[in-house]
Amino acid sequence: MENTARQATRLEAIHGRYDPWLLAASAALACVGVIMVGSASLGVANTHEVDPFYFLTRHLMFLAIGLGLAFWLMRTELKTIEQHNQWLLLVCVVLLVAVFIPGIGRQVNGAKRWINLAVIGFQAVEAVKLLYIVWLASYLKRFSEDISATWGAMLKPIGVAVVLVGLLLMQPDFGSSSLLLAITAGMLVLGGVNMPRMFGPVLIGLPVLAVIAIAEPYRVIRLTSFMNPWSDPFGTGYQLTNALMAVGRGEWTGVGLGASVQKLQYLPEAHTDFIMAVIAEEFGFAGVCAVVGLYALLAGRALWTGLKCVEMRRHFSGYVAFGIALWMSLQSFVSIGVNLGLLPTKGLTLPMISYGGSSILMSCAALGVLLRVSYELDRAQRQVARLRGEAAGSAPATASPAPAAAAAGAARGTSRLRDRVEPSLGRTA
Repeated sequence: MENTARQATRLEAIHGRYDPWLLAASAALACVGVIMVGSASLGVANTHEVDPFYFLTRHLMFLAIGLGLAFWLMRTELKTIEQHNQWLLLVCVVLLVAVFIPGIGRQVNGAKRWINLAVIGFQAVEAVKLLYIVWLASYLKRFSEDISATWGAMLKPIGVAVVLVGLLLMQPDFGSSSLLLAITAGMLVLGGVNMPRMFGPVLIGLPVLAVIAIAEPYRVIRLTSFMNPWSDPFGTGYQLTNALMAVGRGEWTGVGLGASVQKLQYLPEAHTDFIMAVIAEEFGFAGVCAVVGLYALLAGRALWTGLKCVEMRRHFSGYVAFGIALWMSLQSFVSIGVNLGLLPTKGLTLPMISYGGSSILMSCAALGVLLRVSYELDRAQRQVARLRGEAAGSAPATASPAPAAAAAGAARGTSRLRDRVEPSLGRTA
């Protein structure tokens, strides 16, 4: 017992390291965001008759708060977060309902998506994305065997997603609704759902989404203007045509930082939804490739981290990493696709780059959780290496009386210790 206690103490003294690739990609995206918000918001500030660096100052303020939130989450044990998973789902519903309560919710441009926090308006769906991913990761961990064997276990998270999407469509927010459904489907697939069973909800859901998309006239206009924006360049195609002119003007290497013309009151939302077009104009094809490469590195490394967690039976951590990777990759794909004219216009920001307090805060929080996943994964790997090293070192001393029996006992002891370090977080018997 005393040896076991000493061994446990030695294991607890082992610390992990944050993944350097995730840290580098996150820091690089944050730096790009600061530079581009400073550049792209100059024309917007002039339009609003405020200080030229008004939006940059607020962006830096939100980024500083977001980094504080990220550092706090980086030092928080994931098991502590997991213990509150049921409350997180309740908070999601409360946040999406709060936007409709007079005095609490705030309407902007005809959409009820913001909660009035006196100092700022907080977009509820940004917090819902992260909270929902954490809840779904916990659910997949607890029902990992059932999710691939029964209809009920698979349909429950889909039903929860439908409820949340219903509240989002009432705001209305079709872009975030589609993103949330895509994250749900992706996490279910990565969580081991029975693929033939998934075809049913998908075949039903896609036509329903198509009907919802064409039910509102403004969405139909977006679709038709996307197909040929030059048919009405000063009306329905105004945003996209100006974005495409910015992209084309950038050519291979761009016109230089700060030299964009389209951001000067020509391109709407140049510092938020269409900031990628400004990047393309000022840094050209090379700049676009660099930004895409950073998101690819972030998402790829997050997926790799999640895979390693699942291999070590740290299923909750792995599914959280999968969910954040899907969120960042899908949202950046849609935002970049809209700016390049590959997808219809959607109001989705570019994570960590676009101006927007809610987006910056929750993107930082998500990356803080992701870095915590990488820290605990590295710590577990080091603990397992220590156990295996100790088991290998003690094998010769116990091998002489009865080699076979001693080896079997050592293997059982190592297995029990390894299970303590690598708990079976998701497989129910």
